[in-house]
Amino acid sequence: MATPAEWIEGARPRTLPAAAAPVLVGTGAAAQLGEASVGRALLAAGVALALQIGVNYANDYSDGVRGTDANRVGPLRLTASAAATPGQVRAAAFTAFGVGALLGLALVALTGQWWLLAVGALAIAAAWSYTGGRNPYGYRGLGEVGVFVFFGLVAVLGTTYTQAGRLSWATLAGAVGVGLLACALLMVNNVRDVPTDVLAGKRTLAVRLGEHRARRLYAVFLGAAILLGTGCALVAPWSLMVLLLAVPAGILSATVMLGARGVLLKPVLAGTGALELAYGVLLGLGLAL
Repeated sequence: MATPAEWIEGARPRTLPAAAAPVLVGTGAAAQLGEASVGRALLAAGVALALQIGVNYANDYSDGVRGTDANRVGPLRLTASAAATPGQVRAAAFTAFGVGALLGLALVALTGQWWLLAVGALAIAAAWSYTGGRNPYGYRGLGEVGVFVFFGLVAVLGTTYTQAGRLSWATLAGAVGVGLLACALLMVNNVRDVPTDVLAGKRTLAVRLGEHRARRLYAVFLGAAILLGTGCALVAPWSLMVLLLAVPAGILSATVMLGARGVLLKPVLAGTGALELAYGVLLGLGLAL
């Protein structure tokens, strides 16, 4: 039976900024439109965090039963390590999805935009089918597409829309920027796992591109996100605070480009998550101000 500490590690806390950042940016964009709501922002954050934890447990379960996680470097895999049974990990995933669905229902009820329930259902389906089901899209190199859409566009635009009832071009720029950082987080994770993914037949984008090009794309993701964030200064001058992230982004990019691998990429993964969270704070605050 897994200990509470193992369940927490299995939830992969380093990836949770991918859930918080879009809500921060989306709420900042709503404030820039004069319509921010703390209550709705908290509900959106709850939805995002629940889905992120759910997808992490779902990936642990699906990769574990497929044998993909047999020789992983990185955080504890509950299923592969036998710290928890596959059934327990699957139940944890669906419990998290259920919490996210309930919070999402409350948010939709407040807005009266019931069509958003369909968006939420698609998000849960995408979270499960990333590595679950008969034909998981994460095994075909489409993981970054799913992350960009749901942890970038949908999360940011949905947060703003449920508060302001409308969107702005700054919201879209912020959504694309957050989505690119979420892709960078997934990319560095997959670059670390290229050797084991090749053996397991998991064709992530990093595997398809090859390590060299995947590492370059990681740097492009970071640079483009910062450019988009600073571009928001056209309507919200304080968005220039995002430029404070240029130096840490450069350090992370250089570390990846110079060929760090295996356990040496663990701090890069943590750093990328911290960068995304800082991006959410700075851009969200810049838009709000």
